[in-house]
Amino acid sequence: MLPYPKFDPILATVGPVSIRWYGLAYLAGALLGTHWVSKTLKGIGFTQDDIVNWMTWIMMGVILGGRVGYIVFYGLAYYLQNLGDMVAVWKGGMSYHGGALGALIGTILFARQHKKPAWVLLDQLGLGSTFGIFFGRLANFINGELVGKITNVPWAMIFPHQDLFPRHPSQLYEAFFEGLVLFLILNTLKKRKSLRPGDLFGHYLIGYGTCRVILEFFRQPDPQLGLILDNLMTMGQLLSIVMIGCGVAILIHKRVQLE
Repeated sequence: MLPYPKFDPILATVGPVSIRWYGLAYLAGALLGTHWVSKTLKGIGFTQDDIVNWMTWIMMGVILGGRVGYIVFYGLAYYLQNLGDMVAVWKGGMSYHGGALGALIGTILFARQHKKPAWVLLDQLGLGSTFGIFFGRLANFINGELVGKITNVPWAMIFPHQDLFPRHPSQLYEAFFEGLVLFLILNTLKKRKSLRPGDLFGHYLIGYGTCRVILEFFRQPDPQLGLILDNLMTMGQLLSIVMIGCGVAILIHKRVQLE
């Protein structure tokens, strides 16, 4: 068993303001993801102002979508009885799938308003999102949250905020596969000359969804939901299967268009 590092979720405190690792993860993911995709976008005529404007729409979508998604997917009954907690984001509760949907909607709205190619932006959104996923999962690990299932593998860890049982460090699994590995795959695919606008986004949906479905088997189900659909799967797996289906549909649609 490996020792869990003693992290403080708060990196530093300046007066009444606390700088948290989770907030820095969002910031690092946004900045690095933007820097990476901006090279491609500037090569096809986007200005720096265009990119900053687009990222503003994305961040708004991620924050609003992530919170609304968590409320709807993971705690609707509770929040309907505790309406005031809907805005209590400092208590935690953000959904990746809700944030991804919010970023998608924000990108489409930006593209329509500014007359930009939506599929091209969605391709870059998928690629750039891997940075946020990577750093976000590392922040989950630092916070000792979203822990894995109890196990006896040699690299198991005890997360003091959870209990005293050795568990899979599933946050690190997700950071590696959903973040780093998916980035390497997408970055390789984008170099193909046969790639059509929208194809990369379709592959992103399939890639992330597949990784998430598999890795959820190592992750402790959300306590307020547990397993759903007659104990067949977690909510994360169900939403990821929907992502995979959407990705397949995009690739089929693009191929039919070409024919």
